[in-house]
Amino acid sequence: MEAARRRTELLTDSVDEHDLTAQHSPLMSPLVWDLAHIGNQEELWLVREAGGRPGLRPDLDHVYDAFRTPRADRPALPLLGPAEARAYLAAVREQTAEVLESVDTGPDQPERLLADAFVFGMLAQHEQQHDETMLATHQLRVGPPVLDAPEPPPAPADVALLPREVHIPGGAFTMGTSTEPWALDNELPAHSVEVPGFWLDTVPVTNGAYAEFIAAGGYDEPAWWAPEGWRHVREAGLVAPLFWDRDGEGWTRRRFGRTEPVPADEPVLHVCWYEADAYARWAGRRLPTEAEWEKAARHDPATGRSRRYPWGDADPGPEHANLGQRHLRPAPAGSYPAGAAPSGARQLVGDVWEWTASDFAPYPGFAAFPYKEYSDVFFGPDYKVLRGGAFGVAPVAARSTFRNWDYPIRRQIFAGFRTARDEETPGGGPGPARGGGRG
Repeated sequence: MEAARRRTELLTDSVDEHDLTAQHSPLMSPLVWDLAHIGNQEELWLVREAGGRPGLRPDLDHVYDAFRTPRADRPALPLLGPAEARAYLAAVREQTAEVLESVDTGPDQPERLLADAFVFGMLAQHEQQHDETMLATHQLRVGPPVLDAPEPPPAPADVALLPREVHIPGGAFTMGTSTEPWALDNELPAHSVEVPGFWLDTVPVTNGAYAEFIAAGGYDEPAWWAPEGWRHVREAGLVAPLFWDRDGEGWTRRRFGRTEPVPADEPVLHVCWYEADAYARWAGRRLPTEAEWEKAARHDPATGRSRRYPWGDADPGPEHANLGQRHLRPAPAGSYPAGAAPSGARQLVGDVWEWTASDFAPYPGFAAFPYKEYSDVFFGPDYKVLRGGAFGVAPVAARSTFRNWDYPIRRQIFAGFRTARDEETPGGGPGPARGGGRG
């Protein structure tokens, strides 16, 4: 929770009061709304629910209820100003520290909200998720750069030797979890899923490979697009990933206030599900299902068990994945060999969220906890599942069981993809890993 708060402060202290209170896109809340919402959720669940204490500001509940007011309408709410919001967070955190010292959070605690400190883990994840949302707002913000971070390490020397795709053998595996103490309700329970054998890109699809799709007229050919995707392309005027601009024969992109050439070797970013699906069709492939993605990321054929992460059960370290806003961009495709899955697939966790073919649906035996609005109200065909976590996702919310979801038209999120093919479908070949290119 302290790590999340430091990041919250970085994202909000780096801009002036005008940028804090402005709405930089109707898709996003003003940063000051996110700031106070973080405090309100902590008050609701840690101070009142876990601590049994009276509310500090119950009058704010309706203002910062994420389900009551759409993001586009939040600037009209009676929001706390920046100074008031910061003071509110500090007051709530003071009480949270007292609650932590006074309640039993051991594994034998009968109250599920407190056992294994679940409520504290839930709120740490909640704040980090809003930090990622605020990072997306920073990307949408127009103005000079205010965020800085070191560059990710260069691609490892063996990238040119990586196969284009890896084989995932068919059979059952354990999907989801019943043992991860801070797993959220949609990750539960663990259950066996039969997955036929398939082939998966070794690395996410790169900017260079995606540029080939554009150059081949991908945005002009309806055959590659689902009907609703083609309609969206026409209505929204899509011609390239969000934040890309044509520069002669090449492309530039805007990244946190900087304009730079699009790096060909990075995973493509800021594409919607329809774009990912169209690219996969053009490449003679498809998007992996959610179950395929998780099997590739977790299943260890040598032991038959599902790991917490592609590399094993150890918590993520900087050698495993690009997480936690340590860098402000994806690392080159093929990075982090120490984080590879048993199949050899790399970067399944970190760098970019990866669109899957699957709708967001409950697992067998799902039960909403601790509130229905976290997952239950979103289940259905309107939302597509993303897996893996981007460079702005904190390690506390980057499990291989963690499920994200969004509308298939969304592009402001830090989303990319990799492609797959059925075991019996021709394709692939010995070429270098480029993430689903045609050549």
